[in-house]
Amino acid sequence: MARDMKAPWAESASNSDTPITAADLARLPESGRGYELVEGRLVRMPPTGGWHGRISMDLGTALNNYVKAHNVGMVLGAETGFLVSRPGDPDTVLAPDVAFVARDRLPKADDPMLSGYWRVVPDLVIEVASPTQYGPEMAEKAKQWLLAGAQLAWIVWPSARRVDVWRQGKDDAPMVSLGAGDTLDAQALPALAGFSIALDDLFSWPS
Repeated sequence: MARDMKAPWAESASNSDTPITAADLARLPESGRGYELVEGRLVRMPPTGGWHGRISMDLGTALNNYVKAHNVGMVLGAETGFLVSRPGDPDTVLAPDVAFVARDRLPKADDPMLSGYWRVVPDLVIEVASPTQYGPEMAEKAKQWLLAGAQLAWIVWPSARRVDVWRQGKDDAPMVSLGAGDTLDAQALPALAGFSIALDDLFSWPS
C-alpha cells in the first residue's frame, strides 16, 4: 500500500494536486465510505478484518451504554466523517472507529448539516489499528486528532492487546500504554469520568 505523505496511516488516493473538498468527498460512491480527506488530499483505508471489527463494536457498545445511561452526549460508529479543519483551510475529514461528542457540543436537531459531515471535533476518538498499520503511522493519526482539538485519543492494538492513550496537552507521545490486567478509563473527560473497561475483557475471545 502506497502511504500518503500527509496521512501515513492510509493509502494515497489523490490523482492530482487540486485540493478535494468535503463536498467532493460526500459525492463519491456510497458517500466516500472507506476514505478520509487530509488537507484536501484523498486517502483510502481498506475494509477492516474480523478481529478489528469485533473490538470496535465491543468498545463502542460499552461506551454507548454508559453515555446513554448518563445522558452525557452521543457515541458515533465507524466511518462517521468529521470535518475537523478550520474554515478557510483545505478540508480535512477524518473518520474514527468510534467517537464521543459531549452533549453541549452536539449540533442542534434542526441543523441543516446534521446528515452531513459535522464540523465538530469529537472529545474522544478511538482508532483500532489494522495489521498493516504501525506505531509511527498511528502516532501521526493521534497527533492529527489532538491538533484538531480532540481531548483524548485511544489507539487500540488488537494483536498486542494494548491501548495507547493520547491526551490533549501532551501530544508528543502516548500518556500511557495499557495492557493485560489494566483498566481503560476516560477520567480526563468529566462527562465520562465513571466509564471504564477491563482490557482483559475487551481482548477476550469466546471459549
